Amino acid sequence: MKVLTIVGARPQFIKAATVSRAFKNLYPELQEIILHSGQHFDSNMSDVFFTEMNIPTPKYNLQVGGGNHGQQTAKMLAGIETILQEEKPDSVLVYGDTNSTLAGALAAVKLHIPVMHVEAGLRSFNMKMPEEINRVLTDRISSLLFTPAPTAVVNLNREGIEAHKIIAAGDVMYDATLYYAANKGNNFLLRFKLQPRNYFLATIHRAETTDNLALLSIIIHALNALTDVKKVVLPLHPRTRKTIEANPSLPKLNSNILLLPPVGFIDMIALEESASVIITDSGGVQKEAYFHRVPCVTLRTETEWIELIEANWNRLADLSSTDKIVSAVLSAVNTKGSNIACYGVGKASHIIAKTIHQYR
Repeated sequence: MKVLTIVGARPQFIKAATVSRAFKNLYPELQEIILHSGQHFDSNMSDVFFTEMNIPTPKYNLQVGGGNHGQQTAKMLAGIETILQEEKPDSVLVYGDTNSTLAGALAAVKLHIPVMHVEAGLRSFNMKMPEEINRVLTDRISSLLFTPAPTAVVNLNREGIEAHKIIAAGDVMYDATLYYAANKGNNFLLRFKLQPRNYFLATIHRAETTDNLALLSIIIHALNALTDVKKVVLPLHPRTRKTIEANPSLPKLNSNILLLPPVGFIDMIALEESASVIITDSGGVQKEAYFHRVPCVTLRTETEWIELIEANWNRLADLSSTDKIVSAVLSAVNTKGSNIACYGVGKASHIIAKTIHQYR
């Protein structure tokens, strides 16, 4: 059996590493080919993950890079289609909700190659989000849909997806967190003299945030204000850095904010599990906060991980003012949610590998 795995962005590298390990351990005769779309082309956002997570070097790298959604997706479609015609895999494995995900799924289904979608069924119900469009369309054309949480199964049932296609696997990111947390050191925190629970961790990267200068200004003011309470650690995404540098009218990040380049997954685990509160507009980081049982404040008006809101591990900030964001973060300090297990028991990658191996 030959499986072609398509990745292109940081969360997908982490998920693919976990499932690839399961393929190798359970079914060494299975041939997995990795195709990197090049959607994340910055070395800090891409190469570091393949190195530190021991992911096999991709056989193909399309080096698509940046661009608007139509341009980027079109380049991926053309490149992926050519490779699929050459390799003739038995199935195509895609992850999450990026342009790489949709391009891979579209290219495969038009060539009548079964599509396997990991992290299927998530819905923010906001069709202005590019990710929502990508995930809805990918789910519709997939042959197997691996869901990370019970709410995802409910969403797919509601949309009329055939029950036999839906596999309640659990979340591969939980598998990854358990694996890498057990194999990390504490040197990263020591290097920056960070003490557990004495800092807030923030991530800002979504286009909806960085392209809205009024909102980004409110968020920067909030991060600056929070440094009166604790240090703020901010690994700065290339998109966010570019926006800040290109817009001198934005407020300056103050000197009590520890600015870092994008960090690898293992270093991010160290930062996440020792934070007092995690402040983010990232879907994946919301979950990672829960895995470490750290309260999270989400800088969005909605979330696809609604179960974390219901379990009181996450809350949506009111983005209308600096004070309301600050209030949301301070109210989250030292809070604890319920002990409900939202994302399986850490065996999702094994379920996915076994199901794909048996698929006919």
